Amino acid sequence: MFSDTPAPRLFGLAPGVDFPAALIDGLTERMADTPPEAWAQVELIVNTRRMSRRIRDIFDAGPPKLLPRVRLLTSLADATDMPDLPDPVPALRRRLELSQLIARLLDQQPDLAPRTALFDLADSLTALMDEMQGEGVPPSAIAALDVSDLSGHWERAQTFISIVQSYFDKDAEPPDTAAWQRLATLRLIRDWELSPPDHPVILAGSTGSRGTTALLMRAVARLPQGAVVLPGFDYDMPDHVWDALTDGMTSEDHPQYRFARLMQQMELRPDQVTPWSDTPAPSADRNRLVSLSLRPAPVTDQWLTDGPTLPDLTIATKDVTLLEAPTRRDEALAIAMRLRKAAEDGQTAALITPDRMLTRQVTSALDRWDIVPDDSAGTPLQLTPPGRFLRHVLDLFQRPCTAETLLTLLKHPLTHTGQDRNRHLILTRELELHIRRQGIPFPTAEALQGWAEKQDAAEWLAWMAACFMVDPLKGKRPLSDWAETHIARAEAISAGPNATGSGILWDQAAGRSAKAAMQQIAAEAPHGGEMDATDYDSLVSGVLVSAEPLRDRDAPHPHILIWGTLEARVQGTDLMILGGLNEGSWPELPGADPWLNRKMRHDAGLLLPERRIGLAAHDFQQAVAAPEVWMTRSLRSDDAETVAGRWLNRLTNLMNGLPGRNGPKALRQMQARGADWLAHARALEATEPVAPALRPSPCPPVEARPKQLSVTEIKRLIRDPYAIYARHVLRLRPLDPLQRAPDALLRGILLHSVIEHFVRDVTANPSLLTPQHLSAIARERLDSDVPWPSTRRIWQARLDKAAGGFVANEAQRQTAATPVVHETRGRAEIPMLGFTLTAMADRIDRDSEGRLHIFDYKTGTPPSPSEQAKFDKQLLLEAAMATQGAFDGLAPAEVAQALYIGLTAPPKEVPAPLGKEPPEKVWDEFTALIAAYQQADQGFTARRAMQEDKHVSDYDQLSRFGEWDGADDATQEVLE
Repeated sequence: MFSDTPAPRLFGLAPGVDFPAALIDGLTERMADTPPEAWAQVELIVNTRRMSRRIRDIFDAGPPKLLPRVRLLTSLADATDMPDLPDPVPALRRRLELSQLIARLLDQQPDLAPRTALFDLADSLTALMDEMQGEGVPPSAIAALDVSDLSGHWERAQTFISIVQSYFDKDAEPPDTAAWQRLATLRLIRDWELSPPDHPVILAGSTGSRGTTALLMRAVARLPQGAVVLPGFDYDMPDHVWDALTDGMTSEDHPQYRFARLMQQMELRPDQVTPWSDTPAPSADRNRLVSLSLRPAPVTDQWLTDGPTLPDLTIATKDVTLLEAPTRRDEALAIAMRLRKAAEDGQTAALITPDRMLTRQVTSALDRWDIVPDDSAGTPLQLTPPGRFLRHVLDLFQRPCTAETLLTLLKHPLTHTGQDRNRHLILTRELELHIRRQGIPFPTAEALQGWAEKQDAAEWLAWMAACFMVDPLKGKRPLSDWAETHIARAEAISAGPNATGSGILWDQAAGRSAKAAMQQIAAEAPHGGEMDATDYDSLVSGVLVSAEPLRDRDAPHPHILIWGTLEARVQGTDLMILGGLNEGSWPELPGADPWLNRKMRHDAGLLLPERRIGLAAHDFQQAVAAPEVWMTRSLRSDDAETVAGRWLNRLTNLMNGLPGRNGPKALRQMQARGADWLAHARALEATEPVAPALRPSPCPPVEARPKQLSVTEIKRLIRDPYAIYARHVLRLRPLDPLQRAPDALLRGILLHSVIEHFVRDVTANPSLLTPQHLSAIARERLDSDVPWPSTRRIWQARLDKAAGGFVANEAQRQTAATPVVHETRGRAEIPMLGFTLTAMADRIDRDSEGRLHIFDYKTGTPPSPSEQAKFDKQLLLEAAMATQGAFDGLAPAEVAQALYIGLTAPPKEVPAPLGKEPPEKVWDEFTALIAAYQQADQGFTARRAMQEDKHVSDYDQLSRFGEWDGADDATQEVLE
């Protein structure tokens, strides 16, 4: 195939060329004079499985010929071909071993790092060790670095790095995957030197950014029948620019730097990199424009000299669209619409972006047209149903079972799949309603025993108690025990009661992957030592995150693709959409390195942080050269304005500076094409304006209006009548929260109980009238009724602070009158209206003259006398009821006082204005109020007189508050 030449064979294909198709075209041209069986002797080495499949598809499309041997770069060195090399150590085993070494180091020197960073340090150190092995950098090279100005940090870093020394010693430890790959590659290169293959060997599609790969590329290029084909080689860049790309410290982020370094290592000039095929670039003029825009920063002054030599930019960019969307949602919708049009027109279109949030939004938008894109990234294992299920089970190991955790697992599609799942779902629904009504934050078998008996679900409850309602696993345990317990618990939950096996937990593709991950943990457990529940959680989460994503979506569209940037380097499509071209997204900024700074990496021979930026720049240069290109970005992210990606910024700046080549005009045309699609997107989601709702004041039939209210609801009837209508006429109740929070309502109920108990004790034994006794009762009730330790301490402290003032005032109350009833019910009727008022008085005392003293405890601020006179009439109405003998066990009597007692420090007591608002007057006004609301034309106005506009009603959504406000007139609506 190739003629003998002493120079290495290095070929290239220009940016934008369909790389697999051009690769086969060039191979066909070179194989034209060979017999048909010679095709089977050709060995193609490619860098991705997707490219391998694409090559196979091209051959399948014909004309018929024998298929070359296509091998992946990562599996080129086969362990079966090199039996004398030790098997590589699984990555998880090395991670566990490093975590044990780091744990022992932290035990000896706790000030080096927090214990919570154990697995993060192990992951970071593993990545550094892999890079050192892949680049052939021993620890001694790092130890020899000049760190005179970084002594403190370097001493800590060197302490950690020193613990991996043994993994670099020959024959001391089995090699890691990266080390084994380098050893095997070196062995393969040595074998080629001793006995070079006589068949064609072509390595195509790699940029040589990794040290091991670059070694292999140089070896292949020097084989008698070997060649390397570079993707996206810039033939428009002049030699003096190539010559400047020699220093990684200044050029690592340039898209062609890796090729320049490879040519330098092979002692080749750019003109010695010949095109592999005569396939032309889709737009040679656009390639020249992009090449100039990406010149290294030190030589961008060449824009002034070389820019005027560019062709007419309106022609070069006629197939380029620049879409600058106001938001990411607009960007995603416009991209989805363009992909839909491509599907309708039979075009092959690919969205390329590292922004996974953008790809999810685009996928969601395509769903409205039943288009499922072929997403190369797949679904991460931790986000699949089995992955989420395993992570939910992990929560049971670390903290008590909460109502939220319990119901999350009970409702999971993989729970109770062994048998009778329908009944399981019914019981789950009934259990949720019961927990919401009763407010059970931490369900236990004892708390649910009565409910289970009514539901005939004793067996189901026993299964829940065994699987969910168990104490957290505390302390350190061997990793093998954790893995065994985790798998057993997950299978028991998935199977359900009285069912063997594991249900359908491991049945589907995601389940099989999850099972393999858990089996890997179990297999490597002897190397993991002991750990606690938190460390085990971190370990499992890390294994699930690093697992191979699932790509088993049903029937993806064959022409609508979502690619990562790696696939885009060596693929070809009709339309290429470069999405998310914002700084920080594309390119992604390199993360902080906890071990070595930029100069130290360069001096040691490791990869610089800018390597990823350079690869992303090469991806951009490749993709932007496609036949039709979209470049998209959003002007705002979720919370701030964005900055255009550096390469898009360079391109637009260059075009704006070339009016002689119609650069500004071409840029406006690109933006106009994007604006047209944004207009289409806005039209797609445009809605007809709907008039806002009016402030409601429904007038239901008189017979449907409430015939009974409590005194606490009268305030609501005055301030927000609509809430009374929704609750008593429509019979709508707010859904109780699943996880009851330690809120004001719970605190009020608890403190009412504490005060009632205290007053009863004091009435029976006056010597107990002490702050200590009050605090003791509170402590007992808090321990039994409040399951949140921090809340117990806070509430106890508040009550202890208020206890002294409350006891002092209580002594005066005990002197003036004697408590006679606590939490007593009352009923007062208005016979002519058929209406009943109910009440629950906290406490009523009687003095020596037979007069009554009514008290109501408040954990918040009591209402002022003026508020009570106009709105909050609870105590005034209770006084009126007491004068009528409406309370159980109490005859009609005069009311001496009605008092709100604030349980605060200092205590705040607010009396009801009985002098200005005597019981007779209050009752007459109340009767008139009820009579008014029994008139057919009296509406229940929403938010009639709220105390503050910011106050929220349970029924604001129902009344569509927000479409109207408190200044709007109410609109009555007579209901039948």
